[in-house]
Amino acid sequence: MAASSASRELFAKGVQAVLQSWPVLQIAVDNGFGGVYGQQKADWMVDVVQQYFLDNADLQQEEVEDFIAQLMDQEFDTVVDDGSLPQVAVSLLQMFSQWQQGALQQLKHTINILTQRSDKRAKVTDQPLESDDDSDETQMDCQSSSPPVRTQPPPPPPPDEDGWTVVRKKK
Repeated sequence: MAASSASRELFAKGVQAVLQSWPVLQIAVDNGFGGVYGQQKADWMVDVVQQYFLDNADLQQEEVEDFIAQLMDQEFDTVVDDGSLPQVAVSLLQMFSQWQQGALQQLKHTINILTQRSDKRAKVTDQPLESDDDSDETQMDCQSSSPPVRTQPPPPPPPDEDGWTVVRKKK
């Protein structure tokens, strides 16, 4: 196992790259699921996951999935059920395997690919809403264009010669 501090730092960067490119964790941090210290929890999670790999030999995919799911539940109150946990676990296991075998160049390449993907992450920005000034004017215009009120009713029709009243259609 490669045990130099430089190679451990490289493995830590790999864990960080995997977790930072994971949309579930980024959504949890961005939306405050972890509280005020969500970003610090995400940074702490990198250290914890790295230590988990260093302390345990022959980890299986399900063990890594369970560990990360438990961290997300405890620290971010988030249950991950989007199917991304297996992908994250496999990525972490591959990086750990590369690190154990001393394939540091391959590990660096994998980290670069992940960081490039996370840099291309979509950014959502708030757009200012259009002002409601036009709608106020429209509302005022509608109120001012009401039909005029008649002040006097039309005169009653004159009676016919026989005393009958002629009824006419309204216009």
